[in-house]
Amino acid sequence: MRIVRFSQARSSQVEPQYGVLVGELDEFGQPEAESRIVALAGDPLYVGVKLLEQEHRLEDVRLLAPVLPRSKVVGIGRNYAKHAAELGNEVPEEPLFFLKPNTTVIGPGDPILYPPQSEEVHYEGELAVVISRICRDVPVEKATDVIHGYTLANDVTARDLQRKDGRFTRAKGFDSFCPLGPWIETDLDPQDFADGRAIQTHLNGELVQDGSTSDLIFDIPTLVHHVSSVMTLLPGDVILTGTPEGVGPLHVGDEVEVSVAGLGSLTNKVAPR
Repeated sequence: MRIVRFSQARSSQVEPQYGVLVGELDEFGQPEAESRIVALAGDPLYVGVKLLEQEHRLEDVRLLAPVLPRSKVVGIGRNYAKHAAELGNEVPEEPLFFLKPNTTVIGPGDPILYPPQSEEVHYEGELAVVISRICRDVPVEKATDVIHGYTLANDVTARDLQRKDGRFTRAKGFDSFCPLGPWIETDLDPQDFADGRAIQTHLNGELVQDGSTSDLIFDIPTLVHHVSSVMTLLPGDVILTGTPEGVGPLHVGDEVEVSVAGLGSLTNKVAPR
């Protein structure tokens, strides 16, 4: 099931709605032209999946970030060996994680705002995990019980500030530095990613990241276990699973697209802040 959050592009209604995207994906991972959205009674994280009779053509709505974390976005650093190497870092012995405020979250098509404090902002295409319920100390074998689904993310990073600060908080915490979308896919298992799914990033149409989720150093159940052993996870919290090699700079006017096989694609342009 593909859960979306949307607004009606041609309506005066401003309150976002939730829905289920119905239809097939084309060879590029995009919804077919006849795809439609069946509206839901509310946020399925809190009211469950309650379908309404209301339907919308995909072309008549604007897709938003499919989840707004009530609490936090947890990023995982250096979870692909080649990415760690390209930045001159060692592979961590246990998951290395950091927090991004929920104010970093934007949706498909929203602009990534280039902050004046930085001269070196990078893209980082990633697979993201959405948590379904309050949980703590989740055993590895029970991780699927607390996963709502999966979506795409771009862990935008001010690399020069990361080097300057020696920390991740400012470099990854600017407003708009966590695009999410286009939907949450609920019918997948962590093993689907352990077996390998292509994860790619295109910059202005050029392929710049081309990895596989099978190269994750720490798999998804391990990440859920490790993070939840430190902090309570809440419904809608997001875990970013790390980025493959090939990160690089963004400039104002650039368009960056992140895709994972079977999860569609997430596209955002860069604008001045």
